[in-house]
Amino acid sequence: MLAAGSGTRFGGDKLWRPIGGCPVWLRSFRALSNPPVEAVGLVVPRGSEPGYASLVPGALFVVAGGGTRSESLANGIGAVPEGYDAVLVHDAARPFCAPDLVARVAKAVETHRAAYPAVPAVDTVRLRTCDGTTMLDRSSLLLAQTPQGAMLEDLRRALASGEATDEAAMLEAIGIHVVPVEGDPVNKKITYLSDLPSDCETRVGIGYDSHRFSDDVGRPLWLGGIMVPGRGLAGHSDADAILHAITDALLGAAALGDIGEHFPDTDPRWKDARSSVFLSAAAQRIAGDGWYIVNTNVTVIAETPKLAPHRAAMRAAIAECLGIEASQVGLTATTNEQMGSIGRGEGIACMAVATIARTRS
Repeated sequence: MLAAGSGTRFGGDKLWRPIGGCPVWLRSFRALSNPPVEAVGLVVPRGSEPGYASLVPGALFVVAGGGTRSESLANGIGAVPEGYDAVLVHDAARPFCAPDLVARVAKAVETHRAAYPAVPAVDTVRLRTCDGTTMLDRSSLLLAQTPQGAMLEDLRRALASGEATDEAAMLEAIGIHVVPVEGDPVNKKITYLSDLPSDCETRVGIGYDSHRFSDDVGRPLWLGGIMVPGRGLAGHSDADAILHAITDALLGAAALGDIGEHFPDTDPRWKDARSSVFLSAAAQRIAGDGWYIVNTNVTVIAETPKLAPHRAAMRAAIAECLGIEASQVGLTATTNEQMGSIGRGEGIACMAVATIARTRS
């Protein structure tokens, strides 16, 4: 991901401007951090590497860029370790890129070796000439977007062909056919201050889940995405009540049903399945509709076990499933003061709230 631009036309450092509380570049990074992409590396302004790296400890690399796009791309390509065959190149200034767009480009690269997303021109386009202007046929025009992808060896050769505005132009300069795939009008590049969204839709979802303790003394206790000491919970999957509650909160906020609809306990595929699979799938599903997660907060109601020693690990595991920072995950615990079934220690209950947002297109 190229994040080393100067932002001259914007009038400042646009990549650190927040959208829904998240910097522009970090939203772009998260958009790429989904299958089929295996790893994401960053090219950033020289001297700023530690600041970027501190927010994405899982990045494949964080390296300094150069004075031009081609130089920055060369630095990024040079940092790709052995073992990778294909690369997508994305502008950090396109924070509204949806995971399904990334997947379309990646699939086209697998088939055709090089691809880029594009949308048709909708405005009238005129070409300036020495005699004035002349109108172009917009029906034959495409507006290129990123991410653009190619085989790594082809990109390395294309870099030697000289400067270009994007990877597709470099590749075509050395005779490689670059296939256009369907782009997304929402995937706009932030160039000017006016490009920042001013109309944001925010929703809140609530989730609840409870499980009794299992009679199987050998069943492990999964809570918050980690295994903790204690008696396991009964359920078709691993019965992680915390992750189930968050999953329902996210799906509910996006009006996408509930966990039972997507992962029914009548389906043998989910027998003893890790609930992290459900939560990650819910996060990817809402991302496909353009939503990003602002935060989530969970309250666990239980007499046992004590969660304080495990809170940090749980928040980290939840954040990893959702593709967000641990600082966006709240986790509190309380008892039921020995009242009712929970108070008698018969099980655990969880309540979750999730806030999601998206820019209106």
